[in-house]
This record gives sequence, structure tokens and C-alpha cells, in this order.
Amino acid sequence: MRNIAIIAKREIKGYFTTPLAYIFIVIFLAMSGAFAFYIGGFFNREQASLATFFLYHPWLYLMLVPAIAMRLWAEERKTGTIEILMTLPISTSEAVLGKYLAAWGFTGIALTLTFPMWITVNVLGEPDNGVILAGYLGSFFMAGAFLAIGSCISALTKNQVIAFIVAATVCFLFTMSGLELVLSFFRGWAPEILVRTIASMSFLTHFGAILKGVIDIRDLIFFGTLIAFWLFANVIIIDLKKAA
Repeated sequence: MRNIAIIAKREIKGYFTTPLAYIFIVIFLAMSGAFAFYIGGFFNREQASLATFFLYHPWLYLMLVPAIAMRLWAEERKTGTIEILMTLPISTSEAVLGKYLAAWGFTGIALTLTFPMWITVNVLGEPDNGVILAGYLGSFFMAGAFLAIGSCISALTKNQVIAFIVAATVCFLFTMSGLELVLSFFRGWAPEILVRTIASMSFLTHFGAILKGVIDIRDLIFFGTLIAFWLFANVIIIDLKKAA
């Protein structure tokens, strides 16, 4: 745990020594507010709720989170610092976890800075704060899943642009898989069990269930399993790169 904490601290400092961190936070706050108040019609709904705020989080993360994840390993490989990192007395899993937790923590900071919106709805009315808390929790776990995918993809290439595009594409597939437009395509020829499996892999399906205020352990297990799988793949890829 000490090695993981050291790496995470190093990564967090790296974020805030470049404009990337501030640009991401400003864009995330501006876009989340714009989607909630203007596109989502927050005031027109006349409801003390953050439903429109959370509704667009999957699409915000789809654009912004791969931008954070793309540098995790691609930059290390491009600059050659990955060799230095791997010669330190740490395991590959510690390095992967440290870098991932730093990125996830940074995303959590950006999400926490939207707290004034929670205060706003409480000033304007009497919202169900339990539902809002569930929305924040679900959003945080979903961001973690996006990051795990992006981290793994970043380990495959030295090019950050390629890492961003591939990660965004994979995340897009996970996001879209639960939409009726996609499912109707498979229903015409695929067995029902395959259709249900595809639907169950959608971020929208699990995040939407959490937004109702019911934190089902199955939804948390889904995100947790997805994070564990992609981080495990991340470790395998880094080990293969070291062996090569």
C-alpha cells in the first residue's frame, strides 16, 4: 500500500503541474452545468432534482475521461520513463493501481466540485438527497470503469491520440450496448440470452438503475468487476511489454 500511495501521489502532482488538470476541471464543470441547465431544461422542469445533471454524465465521461487516461502509460512509454518506473522496487500491479487510483481520485475531485449544484437544488426546493447521493456514487463508479478501460488501452501504444480514440470507441460500445436501437439489431437473429448479455454490459443500464435511488449490489458489482478486469489486463500488458 505504501508503494501504491507513493505512485499515486507522484501522479496527482503530475496532473496539477500541467494545464491538463485545470482544463479538464473547467470543461467538466462548464459542460455539466450547461447540459443540466440549458439542454436538460433544469428550470423548466420545476423540480428540485439533479436528474438532468446526472443524465448526461455517461456522455461527458465518454469525451473527457479518455483524455485523462490516454497519458497514463502512453506518455511513460513515449518519454522512456516507463523503464525507470519499472526498475523501482515495486511490482507491476502496484504501479498500475497507483496510477489508476490517482486518475480516479482526480476525477473524483472534479465531480466533488459540482457540489454547489446539490446546494442549489436544496435552496430551491426539497429534493430527495438520498437519490442525489446515489447519483454521485454511481457517477463515481462509472468514471472508474471508463478510466480502467482507458488505462489499459493507454498501455498498448505510445501515441496518446491513438489511445484516446481507441479508449473512447471501446467506452462508446459499452455505453451504447443497452440502447433499444442496438438491441433491436441483435433481436432479429441473435438468441435472447445474447441480447440480454449485451444489454447487461451497458453503462446506461446500470447507471440508470442507480439514478432511481436504489443502489443494487449487482450494479456496483458490475462496475467493480469491469474495473478489476481491465486493470488485470493492464498489468498483463505492462508485463508483456517488459518481457519484450
